[in-house]
Amino acid sequence: MTTTSTTRPAETAPASVEKQGGHPVLLATLGVPFDDAAGTFAIDSALESGQVLIVANITRLEPLPLSVRLGYDSLDEFTPELSRQIRAPAERAHSLGVRVERLRVRSPRPITALLQLASERASGLLVFGPERTSLSPRRYERAARAVRKGAPCLVWLPH
Repeated sequence: MTTTSTTRPAETAPASVEKQGGHPVLLATLGVPFDDAAGTFAIDSALESGQVLIVANITRLEPLPLSVRLGYDSLDEFTPELSRQIRAPAERAHSLGVRVERLRVRSPRPITALLQLASERASGLLVFGPERTSLSPRRYERAARAVRKGAPCLVWLPH
């Protein structure tokens, strides 16, 4: 008695396929370019874990009710160069096969919005990566302290 079995060749998953049941990597800035080390760490983490990379630019929305009603709250305040610098980590990650989501969040309380985003997306790692020289030392330290204290996941800060 002869039996034949049909076997499929082993399927290989491309790098762009995310692992099921994981937690995304969140790379965040505050309206300034990303620190190079933070971008590299976030991309490597997403690539190695097979997870989505969420690149978030969290900016302040000044509470001007009339501006919001008239639609002037969404004017682009970034120069083309700044927009390119903020977009660069997402483009680099995409070129490596990482699934990327880009978000721009405007809020009167940017750090609170960042922590809420990390919680809502069930992030496994929050890479807080604004370029330090682009923010005042006091603003950076206050933001970093709040992120370390309130993040619902692991936190990585450059330096």
